[in-house]
Amino acid sequence: MPGGLLTDLYELNMAASYLRRSMTGQATFSLFVRRLPPGRGFLIAAGLADCLQFLEDFSFTPDDLGYLHHTPGYGEDTLRAFASLRFTGDVQAVPEGRVVFAGEPLLEVTAPIAEAQLAETVLLNHVTFQTAVAAKAARCVLAAGGAQLVDFSFRRTQGIDAGLAVARASAIAGFTATSNVAAARRYGLAAAGTMAHSFIEAFGDEEAAFIAFAEDFPGAITFLVDTYDTGHGVRNAIEATRRLRLPGPVGVRLDSGDLAALARVARAMLDEAGLADARIFASGGLDEYAIAALAAAGAPIDAYGVGTKMGVSADAPYLDSAYKLAAYDGRPVMKLSAGKASPPGAKQVYRGPDGDVLALREEPPPPGHQPLLVPVMRKGRRVGAQEPLAVAQQRCRADLAWLPPAARALRNPVPVPVRLSDRLTILQDQVTRDLRRRAGVPDSPEGR
Repeated sequence: MPGGLLTDLYELNMAASYLRRSMTGQATFSLFVRRLPPGRGFLIAAGLADCLQFLEDFSFTPDDLGYLHHTPGYGEDTLRAFASLRFTGDVQAVPEGRVVFAGEPLLEVTAPIAEAQLAETVLLNHVTFQTAVAAKAARCVLAAGGAQLVDFSFRRTQGIDAGLAVARASAIAGFTATSNVAAARRYGLAAAGTMAHSFIEAFGDEEAAFIAFAEDFPGAITFLVDTYDTGHGVRNAIEATRRLRLPGPVGVRLDSGDLAALARVARAMLDEAGLADARIFASGGLDEYAIAALAAAGAPIDAYGVGTKMGVSADAPYLDSAYKLAAYDGRPVMKLSAGKASPPGAKQVYRGPDGDVLALREEPPPPGHQPLLVPVMRKGRRVGAQEPLAVAQQRCRADLAWLPPAARALRNPVPVPVRLSDRLTILQDQVTRDLRRRAGVPDSPEGR
């Protein structure tokens, strides 16, 4: 999809004005999250793959240009400029799966200013949503303590595209499968699913439903056992397994009630029946807090299906993200708005044993620190082949293991500190003074 109209109107207005005045200088925009949502000690970078695809495909179709001519009423000169516009810039970004914190650029775009401006809306959309969801999913992974997690969110995500994005973001964070078949095919994920209560109700007899399903799908099967009575459902699952002599390890799914107590009852029944390898799968309105409580109670649950609350990041459904101009035509810039000022200049983040350092891009790393942002696009084309999802998954596992316990905490977390380098601090103070002097504003700490 070319995507020229996937933007806010004011982006088009600004781009048209730049082009009309031949303002083609290189601009660097920085995309970051101003502050972490309450209850979050970290975020997980996600959405970059979709951003790069958008930038590579960016253009205005003839239909787009016709709409812009007849509706907003752009002139012929502007439309000709839009017709030839493509993204030709560079992007530096934090690779997907890495842990990030407030104030750190997730990506920086350097391109002729009209191109960089028109990228804002879509880049914010992809990164904001997918990073929020990946962080929520990662918290579920931490809470599960080694139990497997399956994405069950598709039916309640806020749109079909969101459902696909959630499947991928949760996979980066450590989910092992998704119920979303289209996402499984698109991203090479494992598709997982059992049966609904309606299947059992349609048969009228629970055991007959289990036998019919097992006959049709005799591999590893999970029986949904709580349609009528969970204990009775587990007995019917055991009986169906014995009668059909099912070859693979079976499982039972608990979707309601006191999941910890029911899991213990089911485990005892399965073990007594000689099905020690049978797995217990839990679902039903779960999030990281519910999963952590089940784990703390010692519930013998092997896997969880996590849906709505993860798929919409229910307790933190948005991030306070921003895409701000940091430099134009060789000049560092910044805004001074109270509570919204951000450091000027193209930047790098250096990670070390005692926290992160936000620095100017050309600064060398402090001893023992490594850069987070890497080149991912040059002159409008990706650097190298598209990264396999498994690489982002491994990166996320490593970063979650690196996080201090205080940052991993589900409640009252303490993020890893991020400090500004001395050079960046000096530049920020200098630019602030210069801007205030030019604007005739008295020097004060407001907005710094």
